[in-house]
Amino acid sequence: MAEFEEFPEGLGGTLGAYLNHLAVERGTASATLEAYTRDLRRYGTYLADRGVRTLREVSSGVVGEFLATLRTGESGGVALAPASAARTIVAVRGLHRFAFAEGLVDHDPAREVTPPALPRRLPKALPVDDVLRLLERGVATGVRGLRDRALLELLYSSGARISEAVGLDVDDVDTRERTVLLDGKGGGQRRVPVGRPALDTLEAYLVRARPGLVGRTRSVPALFLNARGGRLSRQGGWQILKSAAERAGVDTAVSPHVLRHSFATHLLEGGADVRVVQELLGHASVATTQVYTRITMRTLREVYATTHPRAQEPKR
Repeated sequence: MAEFEEFPEGLGGTLGAYLNHLAVERGTASATLEAYTRDLRRYGTYLADRGVRTLREVSSGVVGEFLATLRTGESGGVALAPASAARTIVAVRGLHRFAFAEGLVDHDPAREVTPPALPRRLPKALPVDDVLRLLERGVATGVRGLRDRALLELLYSSGARISEAVGLDVDDVDTRERTVLLDGKGGGQRRVPVGRPALDTLEAYLVRARPGLVGRTRSVPALFLNARGGRLSRQGGWQILKSAAERAGVDTAVSPHVLRHSFATHLLEGGADVRVVQELLGHASVATTQVYTRITMRTLREVYATTHPRAQEPKR
């Protein structure tokens, strides 16, 4: 292909064939194809500069050395950020896997080369005041407003994923026990408590709003319904939260996942045990939950540094 005409014919031809495979047979999005073209050109330049003319000449050591240069910029162009370096290795591994599957080479040297581990980002959490403003001022009045308020209160009160919340049926809500039954990842279920404000808004929605949304479709089991009487989608739930944040004047980027992070962080800051939070979130391993303790520890350090007499810098 013309994208790689500067490389030796054997090398450039394989690079082009792989991109064509992604575009025609895999239906890869144009933006992804553009990124892969840049990644593969970088790899092709690295190989060509070392006298490699076909992928048959590439060993696993060569692929590993290329990975090592991605963060330094030695393989052509500027150094890559971790996420871009990881994507580049994914593209390179896909190239070698394709060449092996097509019989163009007799081995796959990139099979054992894995993308670099990305630094774990701390989850974002909203301040409690922002969450309260979102819940109290973020929803409109009327039937849909009752539904939206019930959904948002439930998300924050239970720590549910948006897919778990919109997947709830009416029978999953136990108002006497003050719990909801969530269907989590991998088919696992968990019953979690919800607070009185969430239950009150759920009851108001069920009595005053949901019957109007159901319309003639009386048998629909879903708890949260859209305007057509069907189950509310994940995208619909996300849009409800986004609109609520705009209406409440919450400037921080808000998503259902941010609300879930806020739930966990506020529990830990209030003194909850990390294993209790693990159960509430439905994490299989406590290690997944412990990322939140890094946030609360940062808060503790800040409080300590500003309040403890012996934590202050001595005055000179």
